[in-house]
Amino acid sequence: MSRITVLGSGAWGTALALSLAAKQDHQVTLWAHRAEAAKSLSKSRENLHFLPGFRLPDELRITTDDEQAVAEAEILVCVVPSEFLRLTMDRLVGLMHPGQILVSATKGMEDHSFLRMTQVIRLCLVYSGLDLPIGALSGPSFAQEVAAGMPTAVTIAFPESAVAAKIQREFSSSSLRLYTNEDVIGVEMGGALKNVIAIAAGVLAGLGLGSNSAAGLITRGIAEMTRLAVAAGGRRETLVGLSGVGDLVLTCTGSLSRNRTVGFELGRGRKLGEILTSLDGKVAEGVRTTRAALGLARKLGVEMPITEQMGRILDQGRDPKEAIRDLMLRPSRDED
Repeated sequence: MSRITVLGSGAWGTALALSLAAKQDHQVTLWAHRAEAAKSLSKSRENLHFLPGFRLPDELRITTDDEQAVAEAEILVCVVPSEFLRLTMDRLVGLMHPGQILVSATKGMEDHSFLRMTQVIRLCLVYSGLDLPIGALSGPSFAQEVAAGMPTAVTIAFPESAVAAKIQREFSSSSLRLYTNEDVIGVEMGGALKNVIAIAAGVLAGLGLGSNSAAGLITRGIAEMTRLAVAAGGRRETLVGLSGVGDLVLTCTGSLSRNRTVGFELGRGRKLGEILTSLDGKVAEGVRTTRAALGLARKLGVEMPITEQMGRILDQGRDPKEAIRDLMLRPSRDED
């Protein structure tokens, strides 16, 4: 029996905890950042705010106690929003110890440093003198469907193939299938960048521009994602897998996608601040990732036309119709 702690009690963290607990051969703990959140989860045995409708089994331990959550765990699954990852790791890293494995399941990038989530975690560990295996879990996976036990396939990436195989064994079930990969960069970049393209897909839908434009955007979006991922050190073939094309198609077309929803509302003319407020604490990682992706792209000299236009819409208040027009009027080129 493995002792696994999920750090972060949002929708995705709760869904992963439910999936792991359903196997009934792990001791699973769900850690909440705030005491009042942990109290509510424990009392109602349901995540009423982020993932209503799914009962938390009695065997799933819920806590806000840092030492209980971290020191006793063999595997730590980090599902903290990118905005709070560094602060959370700084808070918890002193309780970590050799022998533990860290899995990052946050699909985002740090907006001021342009770092991937595993890079942020690694930096925090280095400052504390720890060298633990750190990997990334990503792929097409809406929290509601994972919580409901619907068949889902994702990728687990570690530089160490033996560690990836261990997480594959521990996490896989009749409803969750994991494929291993050693390309942590490619897997993380795909999971983060697809959120930017999903905002753009939502913009198209909000503008009522039809299926042709959506198909073109998704196709050119994967090309754009691949350029940056490869420039950052990832492998091209990873971006045509689950954490690239798979996650992109889901997030660009699925009604459960918060990033697509943000884009849809922007396309309808609503302001970004109003849209984010209406999410009521739920996170659309693509907003911050857009800024990080643009920063990294400039640093690496990579062209990102879709991301550039999304940045202008999000940060400069540009009219979405004008942004799409400019994408269509770009100089003609060969398909890459």
